[in-house]
Amino acid sequence: MAERPTVHACAVLVGARALLIRGPAGSGKSQLAFKLITAAQSGLLPFARLVADDRVQLESCHGRLLVRAPETLAGLIEVRGVGIRQLPHESVAVVGGVIDLASADAKRLPEQAEIEVAGIKLPQLKIAETQDPYPSVLAWLTSKSADVLLVAEK
Repeated sequence: MAERPTVHACAVLVGARALLIRGPAGSGKSQLAFKLITAAQSGLLPFARLVADDRVQLESCHGRLLVRAPETLAGLIEVRGVGIRQLPHESVAVVGGVIDLASADAKRLPEQAEIEVAGIKLPQLKIAETQDPYPSVLAWLTSKSADVLLVAEK
């Protein structure tokens, strides 16, 4: 059986929903994914687990966007300066938000954005090329004022 087509991105399950992390090669997708997983281990986030690094498979199903790793990459992540490492991973997750790294139209004070992926509308956070994405993503995930809360308690 042939594998589904893949998209250049990473995905991390954060709480009950996955973040789809997109951006050009070298923009820090894997680094951000690893930092989010580490944030959960240190208690800054309640839960985070790798879904896929480098390539993801996306599927629209019953009004939700599902993400999974291609079989050959399941559980593998590139840790800059260390190499490829095996981590616990989720086989499939529902996407709850999209992070676009190195976004040319990122704003210093962005308004709540939305993007459509495979026919599914999702909240979006755009990060400028020169910006460290981790503080903004952590604030986005845990802010009680956000329209879509992925991990914050209501």
